[in-house]
Amino acid sequence: MSRITDQGSIAEQRPDRGDVAPSRLGARSLVVGYGAEPVIDGLDIDIPTGGVTTVIGPNGCGKSTLLRTLSRLLKPQSGTVVLDGHDIARLGTRDVATRLGLLPQSPSAPEGLTVADLVARGRHPHQSWLRQWSSDDADVVDDALTRTGVRDLADRPIDALSGGQRQRVWISMTLAQGTDLLLLDEPTTYLDLAHALDVLDLVGELSDGGRTVVMVLHDLNLAVRYSDHLIVMKAGAIVAQGHPRDVISERLLRAVFGLASQVIDDPVSDRPLIVPIGRRHTA
Repeated sequence: MSRITDQGSIAEQRPDRGDVAPSRLGARSLVVGYGAEPVIDGLDIDIPTGGVTTVIGPNGCGKSTLLRTLSRLLKPQSGTVVLDGHDIARLGTRDVATRLGLLPQSPSAPEGLTVADLVARGRHPHQSWLRQWSSDDADVVDDALTRTGVRDLADRPIDALSGGQRQRVWISMTLAQGTDLLLLDEPTTYLDLAHALDVLDLVGELSDGGRTVVMVLHDLNLAVRYSDHLIVMKAGAIVAQGHPRDVISERLLRAVFGLASQVIDDPVSDRPLIVPIGRRHTA
């Protein structure tokens, strides 16, 4: 949960987890950067097990950097990422890939690769000399293609698809990986609103089926509606976290995003709805 101090600043308040399952993914004293100045400096985090956690914050605050570091795509300057109680840096690549799946921003595929071939690559962590491709792998791939609505595109090359179709194919490959932890960096990129809702409905179904999902989203109202837990970042730090009902307020939105708004009850969910107010509509 989060709270606002009397002075209007934001202070983090750790939620009382009670008998909630221990976190499978987290970080301790994390410092990450791309040069001399760290983007993230001394961050501690525990991702709730089960449900959908979404990281929100203004551009450049470290959201994608955090996700890339949690997935071991980016090496921290110091600190530790913890996966299932182990330092992720000490785990084997195949071991990590069978526990955690990542959909990064703007992924790319070799020219001419078909949809079916790309999605099948999600099964590579499960292959070995002793375990070759099987009918079970084929069934997992077929299910992933079907659930993301791209089964009819299976024989088409990736570079012949629209941006929205490509995004759904990449999500399909991540599903085919079959991990219980999914990290999705802007999974609705390139999608129109209807298809974005389809993808987020799918994310909710995956969560209902027992997966833990961590997303980065820019659309605040979609993040609020589809998340069980929000992590709000600003300038590389976590400034608030908890259930959307406990986190989202007009004061927080102004302090973190510089956004004037009204927060009302969402008529179709049990979560808040953000009504932004631009300069033209400010009294």
